[in-house]
Amino acid sequence: MLTELHLQGVGPAPEFNLELANKLNIFTGDNGLGKTFLLDVVWYCLTGIWLDNPALPGANGQQPTISCAVLNQNEIFQSNFDFSIQKWIYNYRELFPKSLTIYVRVDGGFSVFGASDILSIHNPSIHKFSHYTLWNGLKNNQNQVLCNGLLQDWVQWQNQSNQETFQLLSRVIRQLSPHPDEWMEPGEPARISIEDVRYIPTIKMPYGTIPITHCSAGMKRILGLAYLLVWTWYEHLEVSKLRRKKPVDQIFLLIDEVEAHLHPQWQRSILPAVLDVAAALKEKINIQSFVTTHSPLVLASLEPIFDPDQDKLFLFELEGQEVTLNEFPWTKQGDTVGWLTSEIFGLKQARSKKAEIAIEAAQTWMRNEDMNAFPENLRTQAQIHQELEKLLPGHDPFWPRWIITSEKRRG
Repeated sequence: MLTELHLQGVGPAPEFNLELANKLNIFTGDNGLGKTFLLDVVWYCLTGIWLDNPALPGANGQQPTISCAVLNQNEIFQSNFDFSIQKWIYNYRELFPKSLTIYVRVDGGFSVFGASDILSIHNPSIHKFSHYTLWNGLKNNQNQVLCNGLLQDWVQWQNQSNQETFQLLSRVIRQLSPHPDEWMEPGEPARISIEDVRYIPTIKMPYGTIPITHCSAGMKRILGLAYLLVWTWYEHLEVSKLRRKKPVDQIFLLIDEVEAHLHPQWQRSILPAVLDVAAALKEKINIQSFVTTHSPLVLASLEPIFDPDQDKLFLFELEGQEVTLNEFPWTKQGDTVGWLTSEIFGLKQARSKKAEIAIEAAQTWMRNEDMNAFPENLRTQAQIHQELEKLLPGHDPFWPRWIITSEKRRG
């Protein structure tokens, strides 16, 4: 597993230096500071391949380097950017010969990498899925089928006499369901179109059964993730048998914005469920995860399972004109309001911007401080009260303090 990551002269900051956790590494921070970039770099360190565009050298003139340390290895492995050929030079491909790397992209795509003689008999080192190819099948440049796709595999597994793989898929789907009252489980495949002769998998919901092609974007992301985890492991086991190799004992799981497209009910259950699913694929398997999120619900969902001895939280911040990335001490905040108003998200109030300004004006007025910093319509008690009535619900906990202080001031 990766234990350290060092970047110099590449990315949004002059340098990043991270000591990584053995199990779960969570990265959060504002948009545009480098969370996805960091996952792309982790993928590159694990595979030697850039998924899309390679990282570009920074403009500060430093020699660009990407370095990592690996458990039980006594050296730092470094990749340098060669300006003469405009490419990164990667020299440590054999560091992870017994591992699988899975990258869940925020755009609905997925990428899978394993040692080329283990993952697939076709010997591509990487399977890169778009949303379309994940559902409809993936081929290589020689038109060989690398993956049948979710729609075909689901029906094929369901109709096989040995349904072990389908039972695993069903179990994973149930685990990824957000709540006992919003359960999901596979239904019977159905023909749904005159033009399309395929039988389409269906999903049972509390309100009925629907073809999975008609599910919402959030549900499709969940079903795609369930299928990808099962397919990757199933394919790996099948090829390991053909190659007479032992299954891997290390999985690297990268997830970008795990909450994307998901309702809050799903946001507060998805990450613990995914980690449970990955750990259940094989006994005594090591899972090292790298996850980005903007969601206070995702962070709140980790409070029962976060282990400071094995997990870490990292925060991207913009300090002046410099991006920093540092480990942030894990502290339970209790609920989403606590997380929103913590140093992680930095909101003064877990409210609309207008309500936040009105309450700040009210607090300033209650302290008898100068009101000139506020707009002209928020400088007197009557003006502030009118704005609060417009913006706050009647049961808001700020009301008693405001009313009592206002009455004392009038008295």
